[in-house]
Amino acid sequence: MNSTGHHGAARLRYLAAAVIACAGLVTASAATATAAAGPGTTQADTVTQWNLTMIAGLEAAGIPPPPAARIGAIVQASVFDAVNGIDRRYAYYHVPPAAPPGTSRDAAAAGAADTALVALIPGQQLAATLAQLSDDPSHPGQAVRRGLAWGTTVADNILAWRATDGYTKVPPYTVTPGAGSWQPTPPAYLGPPGAPLFRQFANMLPFALTSASQFLPPGPPPLTSARWAQDLAEVQAYGSAASTVRTPEQTQTAIFWQDDTVAAVWNRVADQLAQANDLPLAQNARLLAQVNIALADATIAIWNAKSYYNFWRPVTAIRASTDPAWTPLLPTPAFQEYPSGHAGVSSAAATVLASFYGNDTSFTVTSAGLPGVQRDFTSFSAAVQQVEDARVYAGFHFRFSCADAAALGAQVAQWVTGTIMQPVR
Repeated sequence: MNSTGHHGAARLRYLAAAVIACAGLVTASAATATAAAGPGTTQADTVTQWNLTMIAGLEAAGIPPPPAARIGAIVQASVFDAVNGIDRRYAYYHVPPAAPPGTSRDAAAAGAADTALVALIPGQQLAATLAQLSDDPSHPGQAVRRGLAWGTTVADNILAWRATDGYTKVPPYTVTPGAGSWQPTPPAYLGPPGAPLFRQFANMLPFALTSASQFLPPGPPPLTSARWAQDLAEVQAYGSAASTVRTPEQTQTAIFWQDDTVAAVWNRVADQLAQANDLPLAQNARLLAQVNIALADATIAIWNAKSYYNFWRPVTAIRASTDPAWTPLLPTPAFQEYPSGHAGVSSAAATVLASFYGNDTSFTVTSAGLPGVQRDFTSFSAAVQQVEDARVYAGFHFRFSCADAAALGAQVAQWVTGTIMQPVR
């Protein structure tokens, strides 16, 4: 056997050990999610446990929201194609079904998730505890070995495909002065960064959309319009660091939705609901893949629109027009204002989940930045509305930007759920 073969065999042995070392136990992350989901919730399945491991890895590494969405889509697409390559219940996403008979679905999910995560979040100790994959943990059976090998093959295939998606191609940018055009914002101003962050997402290959501009929103209102004056006045009043009209609850809302990535927040919600509803493994893999692909494609579509319209932030507009000393409640993110990233990406994830569970579903949202604080909702639309409000209260988005972004996110989600991973039997 050559060195590559030795390396591959060693990796499978490592994966087998990671998968079965603590067979029958539940990871701390999974236990936390089970508790959050409420009494009577079933133990997290393999797909959910690895999704929780992904969330932990993203947060431990401090991955920013746009790259986190891309990672989530790659990981969960890999898990879906690995599991579906055995079940063959849905149209495959990228890798045609080729798993041999008698392949373990749990081991395939583990092999796919671990392979993708190790490649995408270097330096993280990524291992999930999986339940009862082998009757003899010291000698994993053929089904487990086949599953790990198949899952690894799927993830390697998807990683190779996405390696050329444009993620590393950051386009040049020149700041253009003038009313309505984006300018570097405090506290960083011109350096660094002197240009909007994550510009490569504007032209990145989508995961499901036909193009990054497929659902380009209409754009900001004219600076002479009543809508512009109304929304400028709202963010100036409610989003100021010295606001006298924003309530303590509204202040907490702004911080709650800012202090965690969108991918982490909505994957936790998806995991919570999957456990509460005891979803079958293949169905859970499909739903998590659709959620994360919608998150990623909404990110791509929103950054495409940000690049296209290149619109200024409230702090720039207000200081230029009415109050040179105005400061937002929270530091303004270093990229263009229109449309709102969080509102649009949250809407995409929420719309996918609503299409499966129904809009009027109860769930709890937690934020890594505010331990012990949670928000309870009885509908997905209410959660998205709160995200829109939060961006205004934070002082770095206009209301029209949030509303247009939410509409864009819903369009992306509807495309994802209507075109990919459709049932075949």
